[in-house]
Amino acid sequence: MHPLETYLNDLRLIHGVGVKETSYYSALANLFNTVGQTLKPKVRCIINPRNKGAGIPDGGLYTPDQLGRTTDLDSLPGLIPARGAIEVKGAAEAVRDIVRSEQVTRYLSRYGQVLVTNLRDFVLVGTDDGGKPVELESYSLAPDEAAFWRLTAHPRSVVEIHGERFLEYLRRVMLHAAPLASPQDVAWFLASYARDAKARVEGGEIPALAAVRTALEEALGLKFEGEKGEHFFRSTLVQTLFYGVFSAWVLWHRENPRRTDRFDWRSAEWYLHVPMIRSLYYQVASPQHLRPLGLVEVLDWTAAALNRVDRPTFFERFEEEHAVQYFYEPFLQAFDPELRKELGVWYTPPEIVKYMVARVDAVLREELEIEDGLADPRVVVLDPCCGTGAYLVEVLRKIAQTHQEKGADALSAGDIKRAAMERVFGFEILPAPFVVAHLQLGVLMHSLGAPLLEERIDENGVHKKADRVGVYLTNALTGWEPPTEEGKQRYKTLQMSYPELMQEREAADTVKRGKKILVVLGNPPYNAFAGVSPKEEQGLVEPYKKGLIAEWGIKKF
Repeated sequence: MHPLETYLNDLRLIHGVGVKETSYYSALANLFNTVGQTLKPKVRCIINPRNKGAGIPDGGLYTPDQLGRTTDLDSLPGLIPARGAIEVKGAAEAVRDIVRSEQVTRYLSRYGQVLVTNLRDFVLVGTDDGGKPVELESYSLAPDEAAFWRLTAHPRSVVEIHGERFLEYLRRVMLHAAPLASPQDVAWFLASYARDAKARVEGGEIPALAAVRTALEEALGLKFEGEKGEHFFRSTLVQTLFYGVFSAWVLWHRENPRRTDRFDWRSAEWYLHVPMIRSLYYQVASPQHLRPLGLVEVLDWTAAALNRVDRPTFFERFEEEHAVQYFYEPFLQAFDPELRKELGVWYTPPEIVKYMVARVDAVLREELEIEDGLADPRVVVLDPCCGTGAYLVEVLRKIAQTHQEKGADALSAGDIKRAAMERVFGFEILPAPFVVAHLQLGVLMHSLGAPLLEERIDENGVHKKADRVGVYLTNALTGWEPPTEEGKQRYKTLQMSYPELMQEREAADTVKRGKKILVVLGNPPYNAFAGVSPKEEQGLVEPYKKGLIAEWGIKKF
């Protein structure tokens, strides 16, 4: 049985007896313990822990390292619940009145954070920089007491609406005070908030984004049709928002690693250097689009989580362990596992990536007699489904290695940078891995001594566009043929309203039609995603699959 269903059933039975609010504590404890068991480390709820100088809270959230093998808190003097205290009132009371109470203020001063609930509303309360109480995150199951008790009579229906979002909220509450430094943990929080946002977007109407939808279809060379196409479109919007915020946070940090101010998602577009993503983020993140969908508070929570990250530790692992390469897949698995499966987004081990790139380099040298292999300026490379850019990074590393072996000089960094911008290309259809690919390649170019420059005015007063690597948001299976007259007219119409999106398409089409691509490599998705594949794409994947089952025994596509 779902933990929320069990909780509501327990409350309904207790409510029928007509006892005091303390009788509900066991139902809450069971709920918190069920959720806490899924975490690493696990979190345990103890009802009425010992008074630690601020009164006796209704509950406390503890970790295994605190409790050991005992639940006798009297034998552990001075033990403060690592994940905060709990304050519980009856369903008739307004949760905001409880939050503002003197009792909660006392608990905050002693325990750092308090989860306040009236059984139907849950508010995590912390303190601001001045030590004053502030609401961190909240969740509501019902607007008032009467509506809540009616809900308890239909717990399965409540689970369908609130089940996973509510559990995600409780997990975040129990992890809120935990150290946040590893890329995997940051990816989980990002995905958790994105799941909440996706649920809100899927439940609301977004007619104001109809024009954005049309522009995206034209820019990506696909159609959002049917139920799956609609799901893909809304998922794309959420991914754009959250990876736009994440990307901006990374670049905000790199601007000044020692900065002490707080990151604000509202300024994210200033840090997004790829014009198309900046434009798309601006369209999606505009107040008239976010407020009706209830996404402002979710993005506020996301920024607060990023501001809790131990940035020196995170970025040491992020760059040195190449965590960006692995960042997207766990995000998509937690955010939208169905979409991940539909699109065939699977992690490729670095050993395989390195072997494939090295083998291509060897073939160029040995069979095509291209002495410098991938480092030869004539070799144009394309990863048609580049994901987070693992293959592109390895290609550029191989080019850098060749330069080193030949005795790199002051011009070598510039050669590698030109390769990244002019002849090593990647196509990607999803905004999130597209953003990560740009991040990863930017980190690599910086480490190779060839950083990508921002938009600027040079010493002669000439305006220079920002440097960008050759990774484009596009459908790799379309756009290889010149457009029809109808297509040209649609392009001209959208160019007026969404120039950056159309410029992205134009740049991708220039690669498709104008570059003499010699090397195609990568790990393509094995599924054609129903709901977005246009007529032009039909049948293109089938020759790739031919013989894979009969000759190689590969069955999963």
